[in-house]
Amino acid sequence: MSRVFVHELVTGVCAPAAVLSAPDGQLRPSGAQGWLVADVRHLAELTVLVDGAEPHPIGHHQPSAATLRFVGALLGHGDPTADPTVRLERHRTVEPDRLRETVTLVNDARTEVAATLQLRLATDLAPILAIRFPGFPPPRLLPSGDSHGRSLATWTAGSRITTATADRAPDRADAADDHVLLAWDLRVPARGRAAVTLTFHATGDAPLFTAPRSRDLAPLRVTSREPELDRLVATGLDDLSALLLADPDTPDDRFAGAGTPWYFTLFGRDSLWAARFALPLGTDLALGTLRTLARRQGTRHDRETAEQPGKVPHELRQVPAGLDRHAGLPPTYYGTIDATPLWISLLHDAWRWGLPAADVEPLLDPLARALDWILAHGNGFLAYHDESGTGLANQGWKDSADAVQDSAGVLATPPIVLSEAQAYAHRAALDAATLLDAFGRPGAAAARAFADGLRTRFRESFWVDGFPALALDGTGRPVDTLASNLGHLLGTGLLSTAEESTVAGRIAALDSGFGLRTMDPRHPYFNPVGYHTGSVWPHDTAIAVDGLARAGHPETAASLAHGLVRAGTRFAHRLPELYGGWPDALLDYPAACRPQAWSAASAFVLVRAALGLTADVPAGRLTVAPSPAFAAWFPLRVEGLSVGGHALTVEVDRDGRATVASSGPLEVVRD
Repeated sequence: MSRVFVHELVTGVCAPAAVLSAPDGQLRPSGAQGWLVADVRHLAELTVLVDGAEPHPIGHHQPSAATLRFVGALLGHGDPTADPTVRLERHRTVEPDRLRETVTLVNDARTEVAATLQLRLATDLAPILAIRFPGFPPPRLLPSGDSHGRSLATWTAGSRITTATADRAPDRADAADDHVLLAWDLRVPARGRAAVTLTFHATGDAPLFTAPRSRDLAPLRVTSREPELDRLVATGLDDLSALLLADPDTPDDRFAGAGTPWYFTLFGRDSLWAARFALPLGTDLALGTLRTLARRQGTRHDRETAEQPGKVPHELRQVPAGLDRHAGLPPTYYGTIDATPLWISLLHDAWRWGLPAADVEPLLDPLARALDWILAHGNGFLAYHDESGTGLANQGWKDSADAVQDSAGVLATPPIVLSEAQAYAHRAALDAATLLDAFGRPGAAAARAFADGLRTRFRESFWVDGFPALALDGTGRPVDTLASNLGHLLGTGLLSTAEESTVAGRIAALDSGFGLRTMDPRHPYFNPVGYHTGSVWPHDTAIAVDGLARAGHPETAASLAHGLVRAGTRFAHRLPELYGGWPDALLDYPAACRPQAWSAASAFVLVRAALGLTADVPAGRLTVAPSPAFAAWFPLRVEGLSVGGHALTVEVDRDGRATVASSGPLEVVRD
C-alpha cells in the first residue's frame, strides 16, 4: 500500500487540530495538505495570488508549534530596483477548532502600490484515513450559501461543517463547483501595509477527544554548553504541549496524541512512552494517560478488535457519522502486545516520581486486571497472532509487515514472541509486585514468580551468536537479526549484569552517528529509509540511552545522545517520527509524522541521562549522578523539573559537580 509523503510540508499543531502546507505557506489541493480537526480535513485548499501570480517564497519561520509565518516577494511591484520592495506575509495561528490567517501586503517602496489579492478556498471534509489511503481522491464539496459581506463560505457534509469569515468583505466572490475565489482590491501606501484576516471554524460530530483544559507542562529550561541540546528540549516541550488531548468529559486527564497527521489520537504504547519520558516534568501527564487508557481497558474477547480482558488498547479512531471505516483498523483496536505491561510500569514509575497515593489507589484495580492478562501467559512468553486476518501482522512497536525477519530475510511466522515484549513483561511483573506490596494488596508473590520464570525461559530460548534474538517465530526458532530492540532489554532486570554488557557492545555496532539503527547495516535487506529495517527512530534511541545509562554504560549512551542532538539540527530541532540516511547525509522518511509525541519527549531522556537523575519519592530519595561521558554538555543547568510536586533545579559545573535546589523533603544521593 502506497504512503502519502509529508516530509516537505510545514506543520502547525494545536490538538486536536493541525495544518499542513507547503513551505511557501500555500495549502494546495494535493496529498495531505490542509487543515485537519479531529481527523477530518476541514480545509483542503488555501492558495493566495497577487494580481494573478503566486508570490516567490523567500522564507518561513515557526515561532511556536501553533504559529507560523511565511514571506514571499512580489516581483514587478514597487520600486524599479533589483531588490524586491513589496512582499506578502502570511501569519497563521492554529487553535483547537479555528484557523486564523492574516495575509498582509507590505510595501517598502517609495510610492503607493495597487494590487488585487486573491484567495482560493476549497474543502472535501474527508476523514484522515481517506487521505492516508487514497484509493480515490475525496470529492470537493460545493459551498452551501453564497458569500455575503464578511461571511465568505460554508461547507457541510452531515454534521461536519466548515465556515470561513473575513474581517473585511471581499470586492468580488465567485463560487465554482469545487472552490470559492475571493478578491480584494488593495491600495498600499508607500512604507505601509494592508491586511486581510480570515478565520475558519470547524464543527462536527461529538468529538472522541478534544483539547485539554490546560496545555501547561513544567516550565523546563535547559542551558548547556551545547545550544543545540537546549533548542531540542525547548522545541520538544512546545510540541508535546501542542499534541495534548483529553476526553471531553475529563478535560484534566491529559494525554499525548501520538503524532500528526496520521496518528493524532490516543495510542497505547506511544502515549505511554511519551508520558514516561516526561516524568521529570511532573506526574500529571502520566496520570491522565493512565486514567484515559484504564477507562478503555479490555473486558471481553473479540477476534476482530483483539480485545481481551485486562488488555490496554492500541489505538482509537473516530469515524465520522455516515461514513464507513474506509480503510485501516477497527476504530477501537487492541492489537498490541506491549501496551499492557507498559501501562503497569508507567504507574509504578509515576509513583516513584511522586504521584500521590490518593491517585495511585484508584488505579490498582486496573493494574490487577492488567497483571492478570500478563500472568495468563503462564509458563510461556507474551506472543501475538492476528486472529482476524485483517489486523496488524506485527503487534510490537515495530509493526510493519517486514519488521520481524531473520538474518537471511525470512519473515517470522506467527505466533511471534518479541524480545522487548518479554522485557516489558518482566519489568511490569516486578513493578506490579512492588506496588501491590506497598498498598497492601495481594498478588505480589505470583508476579515475582512469573518474572523469575520468564527470566530463565528467556535465557534458555533467545540467545544466539552472543546476543538475544529479535524474536522467536511460531516454531520457537530464534529470529537471529541484530536489531535495536536490544536497547529495550536494558534496565528491565531481564538480563544479568554480564549480559547487559554484551548487549551494550552490540548496540554500539548499531550507532549510526545520528541515532540507533533499527537493523544491522550488514543485513541483506537493510534499507537506510526502511520503516523498521534500517531507519532511526528518536524514541527507540532514547530508550536505549536510558537503559545504557542505568545499566552502567554511559559512554555508549552519550554517543547515541549526541547523535540525536546532531540529527535535531537537520530537522530544525523538531525530531520526526523517524528518519534515515548515512552519517554524512540524513534523509527524510517521506511519510513520517512531525511532530510526534515520543520523538518530542525523547529530548528529556537525554537530559535525565546526563544528570544521572532518578527519583524514589516513597523512599524519600533523589539521585543525581552526572556522568563524565556527557561532559561536552557541561556546564549544564536544568530548571523547571518537578519531583513529588516540588520544583527542582539541577546545575552541573564544568567539572561535573552537581548542585541541587529543591523545596521537596528528599535526601539527595550522589552516586
